Amino acid sequence: MIARLHADEFDIDESLVRRLLTEQFPQWAALPLERVAGSGTSNAIYRLGDGMAARLPRRPGEGPQRQIEREHEWLPRLAPHLPLAIPTSLAIGEPVEDYPSRWAIHRWIEGEPAERDRIADPRQAATALASFIVAMRGIDATDGPRPGPENNQRGVPLAMRDASTRHALAACAGLVDVSAATAAWEDALRAPAWDGPPVWIHGDLLPGNLLVRDGALSAVMDFGCMGTGDPAGDVLPAWALLPREVRDVFRAALDVDRATWARGRGWALSWALIALPYYVESNPPFAALARRTIAEVLADHVQD
Repeated sequence: MIARLHADEFDIDESLVRRLLTEQFPQWAALPLERVAGSGTSNAIYRLGDGMAARLPRRPGEGPQRQIEREHEWLPRLAPHLPLAIPTSLAIGEPVEDYPSRWAIHRWIEGEPAERDRIADPRQAATALASFIVAMRGIDATDGPRPGPENNQRGVPLAMRDASTRHALAACAGLVDVSAATAAWEDALRAPAWDGPPVWIHGDLLPGNLLVRDGALSAVMDFGCMGTGDPAGDVLPAWALLPREVRDVFRAALDVDRATWARGRGWALSWALIALPYYVESNPPFAALARRTIAEVLADHVQD
């Protein structure tokens, strides 16, 4: 059984995945199956044979299922325009009585999560990631999905996160400098709102959703939060991934205005403040990433 991160999480283990494959995709049911250590907070992932992965939402609800459908619909349209590898959705599995959620099979992409110590050249990572984000922004967003519960509100105006962020600030008492974090959050809220047309965003550019091969950034994973809206959320890796010495490289390559950069810093802070108390017990490595992101944001805020 995978480790539980959420109170309402499904019971997922290898026998469930094997049975789902046998019942719905018998052509793949005999392939080797191995749980991927450190699977994300939204999906349990099992490697299937050498070339595929089964991805099962951890929690019930319409949102996780809509994310699977969104990836299946949009990833083939986005891939030709992007400079880094992204997932290919091969099939969607149907709910069953003891696992009442849709699930997916994707093509496997080789690589390791983009932890800082795995990145050989941070400058390369900064420019490669910026090129990916710029390419996403350049794709026609006319018919793209708008922000909503299905993508965890990625792309909405930053002010719409105020209530949840202030709740998280209270929950972070004793974990971070709440006074400094509050001041940084309020400064971010003062940044002018996005007044351009909606643009494509990935929505969840955390280290665990980025892959490196031979020390170089090579792929972007988990597009469940993708959509169209304010581009500021995709500035988040400036503080969640990249070391301070290449942050200006990333900023220049992104070609964003001062207000978008400021809102992006607010997004990074908001995400980290919400994640830290929620995962501090159930997922210490993820909580450590949140804590580090807060520290990076507050250091930048002091310098400003």
